Amino acid sequence: MNHIPPITEAELEIMRVLWINPDSPSSHVVQQMTERMEWSPNTTRTLLSRLVQKEAAGAKPGTNSKRTQLFYPLISEQEYLRSETKSFMKKLYGGALHPMLANFLKDKKLNAQEIEDLKALFDENGSCGEAEKRDT
Repeated sequence: MNHIPPITEAELEIMRVLWINPDSPSSHVVQQMTERMEWSPNTTRTLLSRLVQKEAAGAKPGTNSKRTQLFYPLISEQEYLRSETKSFMKKLYGGALHPMLANFLKDKKLNAQEIEDLKALFDENGSCGEAEKRDT
């Protein structure tokens, strides 16, 4: 999916349930949100409807009952995270990775394993930065 709709914090909680349990009946989502967030069933159903309207989630009839709807994500968690990361970097750092990493590293001391993991990630994706500059 190319366009990721804006998702509120509350809607994101619903999406997390759908990413873990695609094709969930509304009763399952309601139960999960009641347990996790202490939301009323109406709140959860309203948020499910909004996600369907935004085309972040879909709904289809259940197989056992005509009254049951199954909800499923239309965007993957990876797509959402990537979109939010790009938006965050663009808003706060003008899309530049270096200032963001520098700011992050001022407050966090990395251990040797984390440093090695980051080096490997940069080596693995060395040309990625140039491709992203061309994409934007």
